[in-house]
Amino acid sequence: MAKRNASISVAGLAVPFRVWGQRFAFLGLLALAFALMLLSKAETGALERARTAIVDATTPVLDVMSRPVEAGQSAAQSVESFFVVRAENDRLREENARLLRWMLMAQQLEVENATLRAQLDFIPGSAPRAITARVVADTGGAFFHSLLINAGARHFVQRGQAVVSHGGLVGRVAEVGDRSARVLLLTDLNSRIPAIVESTGDRVIVTGDNTPWPTLTYLASNSPVSAGDRVLTSGHGGVFPPGLVIGVVAEASEARVTIQPTVPLSQVSEARVLDYGVNGILPPPEQVPARLAAPPAPTVAPVAPPTVGTEPAQ
Repeated sequence: MAKRNASISVAGLAVPFRVWGQRFAFLGLLALAFALMLLSKAETGALERARTAIVDATTPVLDVMSRPVEAGQSAAQSVESFFVVRAENDRLREENARLLRWMLMAQQLEVENATLRAQLDFIPGSAPRAITARVVADTGGAFFHSLLINAGARHFVQRGQAVVSHGGLVGRVAEVGDRSARVLLLTDLNSRIPAIVESTGDRVIVTGDNTPWPTLTYLASNSPVSAGDRVLTSGHGGVFPPGLVIGVVAEASEARVTIQPTVPLSQVSEARVLDYGVNGILPPPEQVPARLAAPPAPTVAPVAPPTVGTEPAQ
């Protein structure tokens, strides 16, 4: 009984302390927060050192705890990459098989073309001489579109030569200096390129209008041209060789047909000048045809004035 009474008396004494602690716990924490704020204002250096010491002490623990997490993430990435690599291998196998079929078909067509050309006594065109130049300036503006390249007459560049970049036509050489040349882009207002629509065989003129999308002129109204059809140079007129890719049809309506150039002309950094040996219709400026020259002034034979006091002989 004595022990029981003692335990009851101790518990009874502890109840008031617990009640008071619950009542003033919030106030105590609030006071501690204000104290820490005042301490951070008054002793900034001491608080910084304490925080640094705590961080230094907890960093190894955090490092050890993060190792299993990193190991789990690495294992998950390894499993994911395994499935990704497997799917990529399957896709590459299908692509290789498809390319192999295309290669075999291309070889058969090459043999067939060679046989047909031999039967027709076909004379292939000569390979062009090419010069690669760097675009040093964009001399275009609101009224004309052109580029300046660092190759000129000393590099065998001539007016009228075709200029390509990344497999597509850029324009033609318009002016030639000793070490530089100006390239007239196919989007320029003065650009006219004889072309052909590959899918329909329609012969057209690619006309620049100072917009990013040149138009097709002289196209038959009933032509089945549609968006996505390729447009190539036709070789007519002797300005460009046939077969150079100009672009694809971007819009085909009754009002107009526009094309999207294959090469983004605003991003051309290197240009390749092709010399096919065709002089075309662009002679040097100093060689003006005789029929265009000004006609000479008529010459009048001088007439001797009559002599006073004499009569003409009968």
